[in-house]
Amino acid sequence: MRTATEIARTMRDYLPKYYEESLLAGNLINREADELARIDAAVYDVLDQFFIGTATWGLSRWETMFGVPTDTTKTYEQRREVLRGKLRGSGKVTAELIRNVAAAYANGEVAVSADVPRYTVIIKFIGVFGLPSQIDELKATLRDIVPAHLAIEYNLRYLTIAEVEAMTIYENEHTTQDKYLGGGA
Repeated sequence: MRTATEIARTMRDYLPKYYEESLLAGNLINREADELARIDAAVYDVLDQFFIGTATWGLSRWETMFGVPTDTTKTYEQRREVLRGKLRGSGKVTAELIRNVAAAYANGEVAVSADVPRYTVIIKFIGVFGLPSQIDELKATLRDIVPAHLAIEYNLRYLTIAEVEAMTIYENEHTTQDKYLGGGA
């Protein structure tokens, strides 16, 4: 997308040299460049609506196409996650398909496995700690995709006490006293 300044410079390059000193021609070129820049921006804005990743005001059309209720209280990114999940959730149901759909909602790595004797699909969130922000939408989408006779089990990842302690820096009284007395740390 070009700016009004770039457009004006291009327009001036096409004019004869004697228009460079004309205030009237300069003003006319600047006004036309401003309008062309607005048109250019509007064209790119419309083009952005053709893609889920860049759509803003066009998200409601995408939601209508996928049969998703429009919820304007959610952020654009949350609405895009739902649409990406719907987009990825078409075709033959495989572990890869389920993984792709779950990863769209989890914003991280997901592992999918099957517990055949229990007729259960196990979804393990590997890259995200805690509960994904849109877990309810994920559950609804996966319930639409996964055959009805299969249960779905979600395994979430949390920090263990040992992992938290490994990230914590402890400073005991002896070390603190040595620092202030000029001793070793």
